[in-house]
Amino acid sequence: MAAILEHTTHVDGMDAVVELVAGRRVAVLTGAGVSTDSGIPDYRGKGASKRTPMNISDFLSSHTARQRYWAGAHVGWKSFSEAEPNQGHLALAAMEQSGIIEGVISQNVDGLHRRAGSSHVVDLHGSLDRVLCLDCGQQFDRSGVESKLSALNPWLDELRNIVLAPDGDVDVTDYNSVLIPECTVCGGMLKPDVVFFGEFVPAKVFSAATSLVKRADALLIAGSSLTVNSGIRLLEQAKRQRMPVIIVNRGETKGDKKASLKLDAGTSDVLSNLAVKLGAGNLYEDIE
Repeated sequence: MAAILEHTTHVDGMDAVVELVAGRRVAVLTGAGVSTDSGIPDYRGKGASKRTPMNISDFLSSHTARQRYWAGAHVGWKSFSEAEPNQGHLALAAMEQSGIIEGVISQNVDGLHRRAGSSHVVDLHGSLDRVLCLDCGQQFDRSGVESKLSALNPWLDELRNIVLAPDGDVDVTDYNSVLIPECTVCGGMLKPDVVFFGEFVPAKVFSAATSLVKRADALLIAGSSLTVNSGIRLLEQAKRQRMPVIIVNRGETKGDKKASLKLDAGTSDVLSNLAVKLGAGNLYEDIE
């Protein structure tokens, strides 16, 4: 833990953020905006893709939909999995290690909080580096499934001009011949361990998120437009507990009117500044 958070950019409103969180136990809710500085696009920001994420009913009912999903997911996986934590991720890890924040509830599926050194992370929507069998419940590392996809469909690895989507895949137009790996235990259907559009957040996962908010004294929401219902529910829980809620996001969110403070700013700049001002700027977990 010898690295230093450097090159922080001045952000107006930081003193007000510090005043609201200093001395309090802080829970953090993050959205796609936290990962944009790592090269992963968000869903609703400037230049965001207009494509509709995979719907769970289509995935379950249509072999063609699964071919389309796995083709795009495979082509995008290399770029997605090679994304590195940015200063925002590192600042959150530093503040957790320093006892400033209680933990992170993330709406992202990229795993970058853990790679940055955060140890208490609730993956609200799952993580793309895990794959589940929907028939027998076996869990697999994504890398093994990717190797099988390459072996079955070597032509996919030759595609170029990739435009990555927020959920780690790309648009592939020629997917009707794609062969999809099956569960090596039972031959069942494989699905990444993420919440697809139309699915509910698992009850145990949401309970872990609400427990983190319950024992906090402040809620910091970073990089989320709060369009997804689970995020709004956590904000409303914080308001019922009469704790300050700070929102940091570029552009409007559905929670702006309920926030104690809203900063229209980049999350990397704000979180780095916050770590420095609260005395955690000289520590973060080295990335191996």
